[in-house]
Amino acid sequence: MYAQSSREKQLIVSIKREKNETKKFLKLLDLGEYYKHHNINRADSLSHVLLQKSRVFDDSLRYSALMFSAEINEIQGNQEEYFRDVLACQSFLAKLNSDEAQFKIYRHLGYYHSYSLEFDAADFYLKYIKKIAERKRNNSKVAEANNYLALNFMFQNNKDSALFYADEAIQYARRSSNKTILSECFNNQARIYDYFGQLELSVAKNIVALNLATKANDIFLLAKFNRELGISQRLIFNLEDAEFYFQKSYEYSKMIVDRRQMGLALSNLGTVYYKRKEFKKAIENTRKAIAILTILNDFNGLGEAHDNLGMIYLEKKDYTNAASNFNQALVFYESTSNREKIAGVYHNVGTVFQKQKKYKNALIYLERSIEIREQFGSKNQIYNTYRVMSGVYKDIGKTKESLTYLQLYLDYLDSNTTLQAATKIAELSELYRSEQRERLIVLQSDSLNRQEQERTITATKFENSQLRNNFQMYVIIGFLIIIVLAGIIGFYRWNQTKIKQQHKEAEMSQTLLRAQMNPHFVFNAMSVIQSYIYENDTVNSTKFLVNFSRLMRLILENSPKEYIPIETEVEILQKYLETQKLRFEDRFDFKIDVSSEIMIEHTVIPPMITQPFIENAIEHGQLHTIEGGFIYISIKKVKNLLQILIEDNGIGRAGSEANKKSKAHKSMAMRITKERIDNLNRKYKTEGFLLIEDFNKELNTGTKVVISLPYTEENPKTIDS
Repeated sequence: MYAQSSREKQLIVSIKREKNETKKFLKLLDLGEYYKHHNINRADSLSHVLLQKSRVFDDSLRYSALMFSAEINEIQGNQEEYFRDVLACQSFLAKLNSDEAQFKIYRHLGYYHSYSLEFDAADFYLKYIKKIAERKRNNSKVAEANNYLALNFMFQNNKDSALFYADEAIQYARRSSNKTILSECFNNQARIYDYFGQLELSVAKNIVALNLATKANDIFLLAKFNRELGISQRLIFNLEDAEFYFQKSYEYSKMIVDRRQMGLALSNLGTVYYKRKEFKKAIENTRKAIAILTILNDFNGLGEAHDNLGMIYLEKKDYTNAASNFNQALVFYESTSNREKIAGVYHNVGTVFQKQKKYKNALIYLERSIEIREQFGSKNQIYNTYRVMSGVYKDIGKTKESLTYLQLYLDYLDSNTTLQAATKIAELSELYRSEQRERLIVLQSDSLNRQEQERTITATKFENSQLRNNFQMYVIIGFLIIIVLAGIIGFYRWNQTKIKQQHKEAEMSQTLLRAQMNPHFVFNAMSVIQSYIYENDTVNSTKFLVNFSRLMRLILENSPKEYIPIETEVEILQKYLETQKLRFEDRFDFKIDVSSEIMIEHTVIPPMITQPFIENAIEHGQLHTIEGGFIYISIKKVKNLLQILIEDNGIGRAGSEANKKSKAHKSMAMRITKERIDNLNRKYKTEGFLLIEDFNKELNTGTKVVISLPYTEENPKTIDS
C-alpha cells in the first residue's frame, strides 16, 4: 500500500510541476492508468477530465482519452456509454496509422458486434486483430484475440469452436509469461464451461484463474473471480462457501473502490441470505446493491439485482413485490437487449403466475422464455422451464402435457452432471482453501524464522557486550532464548499436527458424503416416481416425493458436519427407510427404538454413521425377497458410550458373499466407520468399537451390527448451526 501511495504522489507532483500542456496531458493519462488498477472511482472521475481536456489536442491524444473512457465505462458496467465510446473510436482508424490503435478499436468493435449477435462482423474484426498480433509476434495479444473469438462462438452455442479458441488462448498466454492474461484465459474457459452446463470444469478452471490472479496481485480480477466462484457454489447450495467467496469479492473490490463489483457482490450475498430464509438481510444487501448500481447506470447489474430481489419476495410469497421487481428487471435487460437474461426473467414471472394460480398467464411467459432460449443464450436453462411447465399442466389437469415436459426435464437430469459434480466442486473449493491456509502457514513460518534470526543476532550482540562483566547474566539470557525457541518449535509442531488431523477429518467427511449419495438409489427413486405418474397414483407419488426431497436435503445439509442431534439422525434414517419401503412396495418392515434418556439429554452423533449398514441390509441383504423381512434399530446409552444396534433377517453375509460389488461396498463402509470410531476414541479417550456378526448363527442368515461411540451431548462447539 505504501508503494502504491508513493507512486500516486510521484505522478501528482510530476503533473503539477509540468509546464508543457501536451506532456502534462500524457502524465494525466499515466495517472489514469494507475487509478484503473488501484482506484476505479478516481479513474472514472479522471476519464471525464481527460475527455474535456483532449479537445484542444491532436487526433492521437483525443483517441487516447476516448479509449480510456471506453475502458472505464466497460469496467463500470455502463454499457450504453461504453458502446458509444467504442463506435466513436472508429473515426480515428483512418487518421492513426498504428497497429496498437487498430488492435484496441477492432477488439472492442468485435465484442460490440458479438454482443449484438452480429457474429459474422465480430468474426471479421477479431480475426483481423489476431493477424496483427501474430505479425507482431505478441503472444499476449494473440491470446486476447483468441479469448474474444471463443466468446463469439459461445454466443452462437458452438461449443467445440468456443473451447478450441479458449484452449489456443491459454497456449499463447503461457508463452507470454504474463500471469494476468493467463488468468483471464482460464477464467474465459471457465465461463464457456459454465455456459454449456459443465459446472465442475468451470469451477476447476476458475480456481486456476484465481491462483494466477493471486500471484499477479491483480485485485480487480481477484474480486471478479471470487464472485464467479461464489455463484457456482450457490448453484450447488454450498451456501457457506458461496458467502465466503462473495465476501472476498466485496473486500477486494472495496480495496480498489470498484463500486460496480461491490454492488454485484452485495446483490449475490443477498441471494445467499434468502436461501437461508434470512429475508431481512437479503433485502437489505440487495437494496444497497441497487443504490450503487443506479449511480453507475449499470443496467445489466440492475437487472440482476431486481431479479434477485424478485426471487426473495417470491420466496416470501409476496407476489405483488415479486412481480414488480421482475418487471423492473425486464426494463433494464431490454434496454441492453440482453435476451438471455430476459428469458430468465420471463421464467420467473411465469413462476409467480403459477403460484397465483393464473395458469394462462404463466404458460404465456414460460413459452416466451423457451422461445427466446431456443434462439439465444445457453440452452441448458430451458429444462428448468420445462419442469415448471410440467407443474402448471398438472395443476390444470392436462396430464399428457405434464408428463411430456416432465420427461424432457428428467432426460436432462440423467445427462446433466451438475448434481453429480456437486461433491467434486465442494472438494475443489476445500482444496483451494486448504492451499490458501498452507500458503499462510508458510508465510507465518518464514516470518517466525526471520524474527528468530533477529532475536539470535540481538542476543549474541548483547551477550558479547556483557560477557566480560557478568557471566551469570550471559547464562540466564541464553537459557531464556532456548526456552523461547523450544516454545516456538513446539507450538509450530502442535499446530501442524492439528492441521493434519483437521484435513484428515475433512477428507473422511467428503468420503462419507460420496458414500451416502448413491447414484443408483437416486435413479431408482426417479424410476419409482415415473411409474407412479404413469399409473396416475398421485397419493403415492406425492408421499414418495415428499420423503425423497426431505431425505436429499437432510443428507446434503448434515453430511459435512462433525456432529448432528440424534433427532436429525433418526429423521434421516426414518425418511431413508420409508423411501426404500415405498420403493419395494412394503415388502419389509422396520422399527427405530431410541432410549428416552438419550432424547432428553440432547445427545449428538456423527452424521449418518449407521446409514451404510442399513443400506447393506436392504440392498445386499435383499430384504424385499424375504418373507417377513425386517430391520430393527436400537440406540441407547451404555455407561459412557452410545450403543447402536442394527439387526435384519436378510440373506446374511454368507448369502451376499458371492456378489463382488456387494463385498467391496461392505468393506468400504466398514473401513470408513472404523476410521471414524478410531478418531473419536483418540479424541475422547474412549474404547468405542464396531462389531458385525450373523443374526441367526445357526442358519448363518441375517446380520447384527453393533456400533459403540463416545457419548457426546450438544454444545455450541460441536454442533454446526
